[in-house]
Amino acid sequence: MKRSLFLILLVILVGLSYIPLFKDINFGLDLKGGFEILYEVSSLDDQELTSDMMKATYKTISRRVDSLGVLEPEIEIEGSNRIRIKLAGVTNKEDAGKILSKAATLSFRDTKDNLLMSASVLKAGGARNETDNQGKPAVGLSVADIDKFYEVTKAVKDYPDNRIVIWLDFEEEIDSFATTYNCGDLENSNCLSAATVSQAFSSDVQITGSFSKEEVSTLVELINSGSLPTKLNELSSRIVTASFGENSLQKTLLAGIIGITIIMGVLIFIYRFSGLIASIGLLLYGVLVFFIFWMIGGVLTLPGIASLLLGIGMAVDANVLSFERIKEELKAKHSLKEAFRIGYKNSLSSIIDSNITTLIVAIVLFVLGESAVKGFATMLMISIFSTIMIMVFVVRNLIRWFLKSNYFEKKQCFFIGFKNKKTNKKPLFERFNYLKKYKFFVIGTSFILLVGLILTLTMGLNLSVDFKGGTDFTITANKISEKEIKASYQELGFKDIELSRIDEKSNYVKIGKILKDSKIVEISDHFKEKYNATVESGSVSTVVKQELIKNAILSTLLAFIGIIIYVSFRFTFNFAVAGILALIHDAFFVVAMFSIFKIEVDTIFIAAILTIVGYSINDTVVVFDRIREENLNNNKLDEVINKSLGVTMKRSLLTSVTTLIPVVALLLFGSAQIFNFNIAMFIGLIAGCYSSIFIASPIWYILTTKRKIKSFVKKEVIEEIKIKGINS
Repeated sequence: MKRSLFLILLVILVGLSYIPLFKDINFGLDLKGGFEILYEVSSLDDQELTSDMMKATYKTISRRVDSLGVLEPEIEIEGSNRIRIKLAGVTNKEDAGKILSKAATLSFRDTKDNLLMSASVLKAGGARNETDNQGKPAVGLSVADIDKFYEVTKAVKDYPDNRIVIWLDFEEEIDSFATTYNCGDLENSNCLSAATVSQAFSSDVQITGSFSKEEVSTLVELINSGSLPTKLNELSSRIVTASFGENSLQKTLLAGIIGITIIMGVLIFIYRFSGLIASIGLLLYGVLVFFIFWMIGGVLTLPGIASLLLGIGMAVDANVLSFERIKEELKAKHSLKEAFRIGYKNSLSSIIDSNITTLIVAIVLFVLGESAVKGFATMLMISIFSTIMIMVFVVRNLIRWFLKSNYFEKKQCFFIGFKNKKTNKKPLFERFNYLKKYKFFVIGTSFILLVGLILTLTMGLNLSVDFKGGTDFTITANKISEKEIKASYQELGFKDIELSRIDEKSNYVKIGKILKDSKIVEISDHFKEKYNATVESGSVSTVVKQELIKNAILSTLLAFIGIIIYVSFRFTFNFAVAGILALIHDAFFVVAMFSIFKIEVDTIFIAAILTIVGYSINDTVVVFDRIREENLNNNKLDEVINKSLGVTMKRSLLTSVTTLIPVVALLLFGSAQIFNFNIAMFIGLIAGCYSSIFIASPIWYILTTKRKIKSFVKKEVIEEIKIKGINS
């Protein structure tokens, strides 16, 4: 009774925990609406762009964002010369772009706001951290125009108010020293400092005062940002309307709830009470994922939610592995407690190995990915950690606690769905000879890979603006036809556009060149006024396109190398080769399907392919782990493989189905923005399940036994001559 009451209270507590966590989560632009822009930072002169210059530029942009009144902006330095800015709630790209990209202006004025000197009097990036004669923090300035600096300081020292006021982005109609009471408040004022001048200077100088080290560092960065000869070149941008983002969030959440509910129902139906505990574990898993995400200040995006739902499938896999092993031990006539102990022990290595291989892919995605892909990878890594914490430790200990009551000892069916049928027949999946037709599977796979390669090379892929460069628009309206959209673009001066239907309300338009902000605004206003449509737009330069293609290839290669190293270390090199060939099959199969049906390939498609790679190797490693275990007791490899595949087949199918459930829910009810991602996942998960059973294991068998596929050419047979008394 006490245990049942505890379970009820735990479910209520976990359910209520979602409310405050979900309220405090930061949502990305695709769920909230806003403006995203990627800048390339370059030097105006022949100077090399340094990390200090980048930091100073970052500081300037941060102040610009503050002036826009944006809550919780995202500003990230990417690589050595790029800055990505995401401003939730800002949809006026033209105004925001002008404020963000204009050069920071440093000026030296008197207390009556008269201009005395510009930033040109200082050396670029010439402000630095120093200490004064008393060892206190001070700001050092490297003077470039000594004559001008001497002339101004000589004059100011004799003023009644002998102070030089340093301003960043002084605005005539707004700023005035006479009305500025917060000069030196570096977070909230354009007035950086008011330095007293007691003598004329013809060399480098110091600004001294009661500064802390942090204040000096901030002041140095701000002065350098104003004197820095850098410019911002727009590489890509994207506008998401608030209504579009809100609609995406509602659809994705609905899909998530439906998917999780079905998964929990399947677990309870198959594994009864243990399935109920696993379902509660799924709820705990979700709380832990959101809590960690909130702790690190993560921003939840559509790909992030997709990653979370995929993680749920992987979490279910951990339970299925353990529960199936417990059933095997019950079949071997062990007591329930003993079966529980052995089952969890034997499944642990498979769970750890399969999650680590997926983690390798997530790390590669995080290191090389940008924006949405990086968010996807972050959520995937958190999901993997949470899976191990909740499903391996919490769920196991909850079940063990209930087992101590001895209530389930004679109720094994109610506890885990185990029925001890007295029959001599083997279970369905253990009756097949999986290796009997292995040649056909291997040849068939080779054929699929060849067809996929030919189709990709000849038909090409339907690449999005992310990979082609240019400008795209998503137009959403209650009543608008493709014919009307084409007519509108012709009216606006565009003859060649690529138009595709997303759903009954939304259409997607690609233009093969980057449009100016004024033209984007003109197009958006046209559809808003004429059709009351919401318009989302994005632009990507050829520089970003080249970088994306390079990163896509590099990330895939690194993921493969990481998997080969790990699987070789944990198993053997033959296992690694077999696993990689199976992964290549899965990836090419998805690419071939996208090529045949002309489905668009965008940035998040790369995340989908690598996730399929991670999930497929996850499935394959479980099979390999069982082969390794069985191989210790049986030297006949064909028997080992057939038995291993037979006992893991149910688990592979069940795991694939439970992972497909949220993917299908997202396809049916989720946002159109991640529809292509989910299509890739759907195809890849099916291909991954097939390759784990019918491709990876037979290839390992061939490599291990060094057998070759027989030639289709009939060999000459030499008949034995029989001699009486010798061999007859």
